[in-house]
Amino acid sequence: MDFTLDTEQVALRDAVRGILGGSAANREKVVATEPGWDRDVWGRLAEMGLLGLPFDEAYDGAGAGAVEVGIVAQEIGRVLAPEPFIDVVVGAGELIADAGTEEQKQELLPKIAAGDLVAVIAHQEPRAPHGTVAYGVTATPSADGWTLDGVKEPVRHGGVADVLVVSAEDGETTRLFVVDAHADGVTRTTYATPDDSYAARVVLTGAVATPLGEAGEDALARAFARLQTAYGAEAIGAMEISVETTVGYLKTRKQFGVTLSKFQALTFRAADMYTSLELARSVSLWATMSLAEHGPDPLVASRLQAEIGRTARHVSQESIQLHGGIGVTAEYSIGHYAARLTVLERTLGTEAYHLGRVAEGIDGRGIVELLR
Repeated sequence: MDFTLDTEQVALRDAVRGILGGSAANREKVVATEPGWDRDVWGRLAEMGLLGLPFDEAYDGAGAGAVEVGIVAQEIGRVLAPEPFIDVVVGAGELIADAGTEEQKQELLPKIAAGDLVAVIAHQEPRAPHGTVAYGVTATPSADGWTLDGVKEPVRHGGVADVLVVSAEDGETTRLFVVDAHADGVTRTTYATPDDSYAARVVLTGAVATPLGEAGEDALARAFARLQTAYGAEAIGAMEISVETTVGYLKTRKQFGVTLSKFQALTFRAADMYTSLELARSVSLWATMSLAEHGPDPLVASRLQAEIGRTARHVSQESIQLHGGIGVTAEYSIGHYAARLTVLERTLGTEAYHLGRVAEGIDGRGIVELLR
């Protein structure tokens, strides 16, 4: 099987690398203040057609697939680009494309593709378990449709979002609703996160909402599978640079008159990092190709998330250890990569949570079907 990129995919990778790589030098300044990402870079991504990459051409998209989305996500990880491509385009955007009404898709997707509208999913709740069930936000029928009450936190990039796709319990089941983030009844408190990003606590008090088609837990599960696949590709990009940077440090830093790479124990640890990365890369490619060919599969995504969780923790911890004291300083890049990998490790469920889901899935489906 050929895993190499074709000519168009290589061109896409190089173009994205050119845009994001050129802005990496300003990252420290950009993430210091809200929104935590560069709107000029966001505009350039829109001009290139990347913000509509997975959308159908009828909604000003490019009609690309999971492999192309993964290429962009991996380049984001390589330079720790703060732009919310995954959360906006892959998360809320593809969820709207998958489950929204035709009117909702016509109204929202072209604006997302143009970079004029930021939409994010608001599902996580304080102290709520992982999964697709909404516990603390309730939806109540009203004369104007529906109103929502409750708290969502953390909502990544929720402080600058124009539209929130909110999960809520309607008395019988979990449903998804579209909420104008600037409307009355929506209060947002923004704060910085450990990975140089921003999230928000969103309090809904009688906020007017519109159902996202007939979407419920199944649509949310598919959205999470797409998100986990993209986050996995981002993690691969971040781990690539972490390993490269660590190996480069071992080859140049001297102790007792020789470079650290002369110490066999340290080279073995670096080799273990590389082995873990390559295994995670294989699982990421498998999950991406499964998504492209078969569509979202929550069990496949959990298999990937479990592997990414284990590997991200291994690579980030070893990269810090092998750099010594310099590894934890804010002035050195490796600590920032470790911080992002730590957040990715716990986004949408911990390693233990996803291992449990994989175990349940194997029992119900069989290992051969899972690894198709």
